[in-house]
Amino acid sequence: MDMSGKSVLITGASRGIGAATARAFAGAGARLVLMARDRDALEDLARDLDAVAHAGDVANFADMAAAVAAAEGRHGKLDVLINNAGVIAPIAPLAESDPSEWARAININLTGVYNGMRAAMPGMLAAGGGTILTVSSGAAHRANEGWSAYCASKAGAAMLTASADLEGRGKGVRAIGLSPGTVATDMQRDVKDSGVGAISRLDWSVHIPPEWPARALLWLCGPGGDAHLGGEVSLRDAATRAAIGLDMGAGA
Repeated sequence: MDMSGKSVLITGASRGIGAATARAFAGAGARLVLMARDRDALEDLARDLDAVAHAGDVANFADMAAAVAAAEGRHGKLDVLINNAGVIAPIAPLAESDPSEWARAININLTGVYNGMRAAMPGMLAAGGGTILTVSSGAAHRANEGWSAYCASKAGAAMLTASADLEGRGKGVRAIGLSPGTVATDMQRDVKDSGVGAISRLDWSVHIPPEWPARALLWLCGPGGDAHLGGEVSLRDAATRAAIGLDMGAGA
C-alpha cells in the first residue's frame, strides 16, 4: 500500500500497536502526525520517523482538535485518522470497580474516539473524503470478566464507527474498525498481571505481534477495506489474514 503524500494522524502512538503502526505507515511513505500523552517516547519515535509529535490527551477535545489542526496546517488536509489510544484499566469485578478509573476508561476509549471523529470529519467532508480507522476489540461484542469498562467503551466505539459510516460514506468518508485479537503489548501484560479472567491465563506465545494490526490498518486504507465500511475487520478471521498477507501459523 503506497501512502506517499498522504497525511495520517495516529493516536496512542508512543508504544504498542500505535508505534508499530507509525513505523508501518512511515515505511509506506505517509506524512505522520503522532499523538500520545508520553511526550518523551513520542518525540523519540517522531524523530526516528521524521514525523510530527503532538503530545496530548484524546479525552480532551481541545488536544484532539489541535492535533488534527496540526496535520491539516502542515499537510493541507488530513487523509487518515487512526483512533488507537486506549486503556484496559480498571480490571476488576464490576461491583468492586473504582468509579473514577471506570469513568477515565470511558473518557479515553469512547469519548476519545468521538473527539477524534468530531475533530477530523469536518475537514474530511470539506475535502471530499478521508479514512477513519478505529482499533476495536472482540470485547466490543462479548463480555469478559473484570473488563466492564473496556467492554462497554469498545462497544460504544463500534457504534461510533457505524454512525460515522452512516453519515459520511456518501460524502467520501470511510469508517472502519479493526479487531486485532490479543496482541503482545504492555496492555496485554497488564491483563496477565491482573490474574482476572481467562485471557489473563493465556500463554504469551498465542498473542500476535503489534506489527500485524499495523499492517492490517495500512491494508484497510486501500480497496481491501471497502467491503468492511461501517463494520469491523477481525484478525481472527483466516481469510482476512490471508488477504493481508499475515502468517497463518502463529497467533491464532
